[in-house]
Amino acid sequence: MKVAIITDTHFGARNDSQFFSDYFFDFYEGQFFPYLQQHNIKTVFHLGDLMDRRKYVSFKTAKEFRERFVFPLQHLKIDFHCLVGNHDIYFKNTNDVNSLQELIGGRTDKFHLYEDATEVNIGGLDILFLPWINPQNEIYSMGMIEETKAKIAMGHLEIKGFQMHKGQVNEGGHEKEIFRKFDTVFSGHFHTKNDDGQIYYLGAPYEIYWNDYNDTKGFHVFDTETLELERIVNPLRMYEKVYYDDTNKSYANEDVSKYARKFVKLIVVNKKDLYQYDRFVDRLMKANAYEVKIVEDFSDMQADTVSDDIVQYAEDTTTLLNKYIDELDIELDKDRLKGIMRGLYNEAQDLEL
Repeated sequence: MKVAIITDTHFGARNDSQFFSDYFFDFYEGQFFPYLQQHNIKTVFHLGDLMDRRKYVSFKTAKEFRERFVFPLQHLKIDFHCLVGNHDIYFKNTNDVNSLQELIGGRTDKFHLYEDATEVNIGGLDILFLPWINPQNEIYSMGMIEETKAKIAMGHLEIKGFQMHKGQVNEGGHEKEIFRKFDTVFSGHFHTKNDDGQIYYLGAPYEIYWNDYNDTKGFHVFDTETLELERIVNPLRMYEKVYYDDTNKSYANEDVSKYARKFVKLIVVNKKDLYQYDRFVDRLMKANAYEVKIVEDFSDMQADTVSDDIVQYAEDTTTLLNKYIDELDIELDKDRLKGIMRGLYNEAQDLEL
């Protein structure tokens, strides 16, 4: 039996941005649902963070979610198994109040929602589902991990030592050793796909923030008999970078139509011909991009010395915050302080596109 696995869909992301809503549903309507139909997949696992905001879901997002996600699932007669993620809960210390129950709970017997650790058998395979672990359910969750005979676990987990985004390693959460009894662990929560050969973070299905740039996205198909996992890549992009260097290239006829409906960073490495540069910028601004930001910090560097890593590090605010906290001469728990600052930074990102 083959099941589709998706996670961290974050409906309502970026402050209910219509730009992102359109981008998300381009993926569902153009790729995800057609794939399920073409391959006769009747079961979908969602590993948490169905919605984006913890405190509320707007009428607009609820309507789009119902009409363009829930209704297609029902139309295709999908068995939908969804775990509570940390973005789905109202209180941080309990999963009891969550958007899943309020939006889709009791809608159909084909929708299965998991607030606490639960062992299920699907396609002849025992699986331990592990929703977000919090102070209220931690003892129960740890007990289920210890007692279960299942060799496969799927959850919305925060485990030390894995990348949250490309190049940004998580330093908090649970130790890997807690989950070593399982043959394989699949998890949501971190948006970049990475693993250690046993624990697999599957990643978000699409780009949401700039730190998702150039990071392959998509969903997965899991075979409950062979235990093989196949990644289905989402080719749709929301973010683009243009490295402008006119020392060895003309931009007079550069195609800018590919930047329509995207967020663009124009990184100026060299601009010898100011007239050509101004013409290119003018055409780029008229290309129907959602936003164009111009970065000219690298004008004194050669093009071949400006790597994505340099630009990425220049943008990585959380890395700068972590380094600053590490250098503070204080007796506070620095890991906890980093977690608080990371949470505030993530919330602040929702306030602007």
